[in-house]
Amino acid sequence: MSQRPLLLLLLLLLGITAASVLTAQGDHEWTTWFNVDHPGGRGDYEQLDAIRFYYRTRVCETPRAIEARTTDWVSAQETGEVVHADPTVGFWCLNAEQSPGRNCSNYAVRFLCPKDSDLNIQGTWGLWSGWSPCPALCGQVGVQLRYRSCQSQSPSCSGPKIEGKPCNGPECIKTDCSLRCVMGKVNADCDACMCEEHVLLGSIRSAGGLVAAGAAMLRSGKLLTLTDHNGHFRIPGICPDGNTTLTVSLQGHAILDVVVPLSSERTSVLSVQLKRAEKLHVISNPESKVRREGQSAALCCKVAGTPEADKYQWFHNNSLMDMHSDSTLVLKDLRSEQAGEYYCRASGPSGAIKTKPATLKILGKEEHTCNPKPESHLIRLPHDCYQNSTNSSYYDVGKCPPSACAGQLDNGIRCKDKVAYCCGVAKMEERQLMCQGYQLPTMVVTECGCQKCVDTKAIVRGRAIAADNGEPMRFGHIFMNGVRISRTGYKGTFSIQVPSGTERLVLTFVDNMQKFVNTTKVLSFNTKGGAVYHEIKLLRKRAPVTINPSETNTLELGDEGGQEAMVHIQIPPDSFYKENGEVFTGNVNASVTFVDPRDVSTAAAAQSDLNFIGNEGDVLPLRTYGMFSVDFRGEENNEPLNAGEVKVFLDSAQVKMSEHLNTMKLWSLNPETGLWEEEGSLRLEKKKRGKREERTFLIGNMEIRERRLFNLDVPENRRCYVKVRAFRSERFMPSEQVEGVVVSLINMEPTAGFSSNPRAWGRFDSVVTGPSGACLPAFCDEQKPDAYSAYVMANLGGEELEAVASAPKLNPGLIGVPQPYLGKLNYRRTDHEDPRVKKTAFSISVAKPTPNVAEEANGPVYAFENLKECEEAPFSAAHFRFSRVEGDRYDYNTVPFNEDDPMSWTEDYLSWWPKPMEYRACYIKIKINSPHEINVRSRNMGGTHPKTVGQLYGLRDTRSIRDMDHANVSAVCLEFKCSGMLYDQDRVDRTLVKVIPQGSCKRDHVNAMLQDYLVNHLPLAVNNDTSEFTMLAPLDSLGHNYGIYTETEQDARTAKEIALGRCFDGTSDGTSRVMKTNEGVALTFTCGDREVTRQSVFQALQSSQVQMVTSVGRGEGRKTRRRQRANTSRSSRKRSARNPSGRQAQV
Repeated sequence: MSQRPLLLLLLLLLGITAASVLTAQGDHEWTTWFNVDHPGGRGDYEQLDAIRFYYRTRVCETPRAIEARTTDWVSAQETGEVVHADPTVGFWCLNAEQSPGRNCSNYAVRFLCPKDSDLNIQGTWGLWSGWSPCPALCGQVGVQLRYRSCQSQSPSCSGPKIEGKPCNGPECIKTDCSLRCVMGKVNADCDACMCEEHVLLGSIRSAGGLVAAGAAMLRSGKLLTLTDHNGHFRIPGICPDGNTTLTVSLQGHAILDVVVPLSSERTSVLSVQLKRAEKLHVISNPESKVRREGQSAALCCKVAGTPEADKYQWFHNNSLMDMHSDSTLVLKDLRSEQAGEYYCRASGPSGAIKTKPATLKILGKEEHTCNPKPESHLIRLPHDCYQNSTNSSYYDVGKCPPSACAGQLDNGIRCKDKVAYCCGVAKMEERQLMCQGYQLPTMVVTECGCQKCVDTKAIVRGRAIAADNGEPMRFGHIFMNGVRISRTGYKGTFSIQVPSGTERLVLTFVDNMQKFVNTTKVLSFNTKGGAVYHEIKLLRKRAPVTINPSETNTLELGDEGGQEAMVHIQIPPDSFYKENGEVFTGNVNASVTFVDPRDVSTAAAAQSDLNFIGNEGDVLPLRTYGMFSVDFRGEENNEPLNAGEVKVFLDSAQVKMSEHLNTMKLWSLNPETGLWEEEGSLRLEKKKRGKREERTFLIGNMEIRERRLFNLDVPENRRCYVKVRAFRSERFMPSEQVEGVVVSLINMEPTAGFSSNPRAWGRFDSVVTGPSGACLPAFCDEQKPDAYSAYVMANLGGEELEAVASAPKLNPGLIGVPQPYLGKLNYRRTDHEDPRVKKTAFSISVAKPTPNVAEEANGPVYAFENLKECEEAPFSAAHFRFSRVEGDRYDYNTVPFNEDDPMSWTEDYLSWWPKPMEYRACYIKIKINSPHEINVRSRNMGGTHPKTVGQLYGLRDTRSIRDMDHANVSAVCLEFKCSGMLYDQDRVDRTLVKVIPQGSCKRDHVNAMLQDYLVNHLPLAVNNDTSEFTMLAPLDSLGHNYGIYTETEQDARTAKEIALGRCFDGTSDGTSRVMKTNEGVALTFTCGDREVTRQSVFQALQSSQVQMVTSVGRGEGRKTRRRQRANTSRSSRKRSARNPSGRQAQV
């Protein structure tokens, strides 16, 4: 039996599944065979995590072995292919590793797992040890212990491993010194016991296992000795009584207390491993609150770090508050003068940190907590619903601002209120709008009030892909706070629900296949709820080079493409260590991947958000001169290695701003906080290159330990904010702003007055738009307006938004910034000089506003100290703009809802989405035989629920998309309201859906499976009119075979995105942005030759307000644009206290 583990290990190392030579014996058995991948693409990946994803309970937690065979029943070792297997990871075969012209076979795998058994089988215990000496001091009672160990590995032993019995300490000797020694004698200072014949030897290792030279050994605060250059120490006279505590202190490391173990030997040995000191960082910020005069409020800050914070200070409107030195601030019997901003500053041996400010709003005892009068909110009406009374296609339905309010609170004083209250809809009334041939019901807000907030969840989703070619990171791990919380899918996609209370979302993406560098990102999310999409760009690991650790080795970084290397890393001889501290002597595979700021295409792959904590606790920005990720591994066994003192050389010629030469520092990334921490400074020194050339370098030292990502940065204090808003269309109306858009800003290298590379970048930031847009941090300069420039871009769910044109001439009215400030900012869209370039970004010179100049005091650039003014700026203030490419789709909801703001959901029977945070999107695919693209409408009404029957939920208008291969064929994916429970969760409603093509159309065909389903699930809707199709929507998620596509998600936009992608593709599990007109169709119509103009549905904007905006756009030569995946018009609303019974609608 002793040879079996060795055989198993050998076979695994050879890439052969060891399980193929084992048979299930005794308490183990084989699982069924699994095949979750095929050998297309890069190979066959039968990963254990992927198998568990599909078959959650069919594989045990720790399989003993794995067996692989092809689908033709050929075992893996007989195929002659290079394969890899590990019972804890799975099986994989790479096409690139096979002989020329050959790919991997299609493999299936199974695992050897313990059998389930109810028998109580117990292991065998060893003998008890002797009783330990009594640890009690004189006059005290202690406990003596004895131990035993389990002699069998499986099954486990039952019973205690340790037993104790009471014992009495020695008699006390009357003396002036109260200290009593169990072992040895009291020293002269009466503060320790001394054992003259005992010597304590030991070694101290720093973080990462490197030797800790100069570490201080203290007892009761008194220095005993320092470790030598090898990290060793010798202390005579220490008593090994199990009670003596020593303190180990080393700069940059957490202080550690160690107990000298009990021993009867004359010499004891102690080995200590230190951990890096952890900078203070905020776990939770104080929460903003609304109170009435006389009430109480508690504000709390939670800070973590090693060592912990030992001092707390509270500030009110930036003034230090006396007599408040705890992490919790309690304010009682509130008065109006106590309103304002509060923040906490925590400090300790490892630094200081400030929280974000919280706002305390204090109302008078009789003051309205919410303004009962609704704000104006315009929604766009259907094309055939122009209102002659207002000469507009828009209607004011009102809205309540989603602000916090003072609700009914209990008497408890809590950091976080037990119930959150928000301003929302208190009363609504129905209005009937006259349209062409029908009446359109709409709900209008008439009164606002304070009520419980709608529960929301924040979601972050996206894709992790290679920065160079878009290759997905398949089945990669995603870590948060050192714990794996999710993984990427086959296409690199991921979706994560942000844990409640998260202030800063820091995620680390780790590639199982070691193709990409481990990447830490700080991802912005919508605190109000909903999904935000991020595309994670990953750098491919640089191919390793083999080096001899007994020699001096120099690695050059940034020398790709024949350009001059920017950074050199010099590794002295014998500098490599194993993680346990042993010196490594074998060959080393060294891979150092460099993020070169001279190439702007690498900006999106930058790690974290380039921030650090200053001495006073403020979060401050860095400007990078290059990042590098280090990976050292043993050539033979691929074990990770650390390195001792390594020198870093930065070519000073690459630093274009001379003032940065004296402030350059070396930083490392804390992957849990996403913040950069200082490793050391760099000094200027001249070095010869070759025989004649002498160059100046910035030189610094570092140790490569548990952190592997480093940065050459300078703190930058010239900072501003840039205001950006995103819109659904080029109408740029306040009511059409889009939230949840990720706006990114790349700070470029200074240009004017500096000799620089115009492609170089220094910083990358992203912010999510809210109700008032986004304020992006940027470097700026007051003296030289064009010293700093920036590129700005916007992304919504993977869709790039379009910036406003800058050619043939600037239009301040469309751009959103008046002259002359616009000219000073030098606004340029990316296609300014070349119309073939994408229109999805713009560049500006970040000119800091000049004080006392009226034209520059109202945005779009704000001084760093004016962040609040930027965030709260009115719509009339200057700002830059992005818009979605307008699609041929229109949405109307009887009860308006803003999909960007989940808190706008209204509790109403006619709400399109009956339940917040559980959004089910439904689409039907319709094929159109016609030479023209046709507008198709879905009319959605209550079908079987007594509260909604015959009443309108909403309308959806969508234009069909032409088949690129067939001139007379188009198709449309049309949204309809899903059947299901309404908001009260009492009974279901089968939505009555009418599909109505516009124009002269005839229904040719209905999907046979869909027709059979409707016939077998009564009641059956009447379908006498062949120009349309009527159905009671299915309750089931049918799929592509029926032409019906559904998806349920925690975010409305995500649900629609997934369902729409499947509909375009005509499959139940795929996705496409190209309409496949012959795949997965539910209905087919043939329409006449009369072309339906676009104006009839989507551009009939007859209001004077809209005509004014669009006329300006036409002056710039804008054309109507189309996308295959259209945007959605949304409106905002809160809860309703309305009784909906008895309403009727005619549509």
